Amino acid sequence: MSDVVQAPVTPGLTAFSAGDGSGRPLFRVEQGIPCKHAREHASELLGSVRRLTFLGVMESDTDLAWAGYYLAGMAKALLDDAELGMNQD
Repeated sequence: MSDVVQAPVTPGLTAFSAGDGSGRPLFRVEQGIPCKHAREHASELLGSVRRLTFLGVMESDTDLAWAGYYLAGMAKALLDDAELGMNQD
């Protein structure tokens, strides 16, 4: 029997970005991504969200605000799925 501990991975259960109004999401976090990597990627996305929302407000550019909104949804899904993966028994 091996004592090697496997790093937790995303279960791929979290979906994001509403689709056509039917309640079905357009995207889902992929199963098997190391949770550490998913969390790092979410952090990078949130840095971009911060910048986009600031620019959107300062320049009254709704396109930038919407881009930030969708990236925030992606980052939240990554964090939520990573949390599920880290709490699996």
